[in-house]
Amino acid sequence: MSTKKRANTPAGAVLNRRARFDYELGDELETGMVLTGPEVRAARDGHVQLKGSFVTIRSGELWLNNASFSIRLNKKGDPSARTIDTEPRKLLASRAQIMALEAKKQQGSAIVPTRMLTRKSHIKLIIALGKGKKNYDKRETLKRRDQDREAQRAIKHA
Repeated sequence: MSTKKRANTPAGAVLNRRARFDYELGDELETGMVLTGPEVRAARDGHVQLKGSFVTIRSGELWLNNASFSIRLNKKGDPSARTIDTEPRKLLASRAQIMALEAKKQQGSAIVPTRMLTRKSHIKLIIALGKGKKNYDKRETLKRRDQDREAQRAIKHA
């Protein structure tokens, strides 16, 4: 039996794997989030989906849009009842950091959430500046990944 290697991610981290495929990522920034109690529970349990989410700047504030939090409902007799909540959430960063991100965004970069970390009593979101890839760049990425996989297999069996 073959054993699969796990990605080098800390426990309690939620990844946005699609971001690396769709964007060429640059500078990263660690931000806090404004969450309610049920949202914090969902984040700690790993019931968060960052695929398709993005960050916008409105009136000098960072907002996380389209992130899915699977919030547990307190229904009697149904412990697995959940609802999906995708409303915008405010991100916490300094004014200087927000202004720097806004300047980069004016130059054509997108602000993409890459992963969410739960550390002790804090929940942090790592965002990165990304430049969108074209379809031929994505195909090149897939081809390179397949070649690397084949090379690893050849080394393993040799």
